[in-house]
Amino acid sequence: MNDSRNPSAIRSKALITQSLLKLMHELPYEEITVKRIILEADLVRKTFYRNFKSKDDVLDSIINKAIEEYIDALVSTSDDPLTVIFRFCKLNKDLFFVLQKNNMLYLLLLKLNEKIPLISKNADPNNPFIKLMSGLEPDYLIAFNIGAIWNIISLWVERGMTDDPSDISHLIEQYLQRLGD
Repeated sequence: MNDSRNPSAIRSKALITQSLLKLMHELPYEEITVKRIILEADLVRKTFYRNFKSKDDVLDSIINKAIEEYIDALVSTSDDPLTVIFRFCKLNKDLFFVLQKNNMLYLLLLKLNEKIPLISKNADPNNPFIKLMSGLEPDYLIAFNIGAIWNIISLWVERGMTDDPSDISHLIEQYLQRLGD
């Protein structure tokens, strides 16, 4: 993806990403072509390729942006990580549903597995991983946490995100408390 800060490029990228997401609601991902995206966005092919390499690049940029916003929220708040995670999911509900519909929800997991270990090395005192993993081998613990939370989020999305996040958090807390007993 081209990271130009030109207002025209920013507007074009937004139109392209919105068009892909709209089309993903209507069609299976594998049936969506660059041609369909540019027709939906009312742009020319040259504009598409000036900003993205492929439709996969467009989807990757959407996921990257969402994960970057999640990480920013995670390290910039004193809220507990579960609260931040559920807030992130609610804000990105449409993305979660369209990825699930296309059997691509796992792409968020892959991106989390790539990005979260990088922030665990950040010594910022607000970094929730510093407190949780101080003195412990972080790689396995991060993988454990991402996997556990990911499966919870996946189930929540499969259920239509209708269960109350505070109920889910409370259930997890009760379970973890029993593990400690």
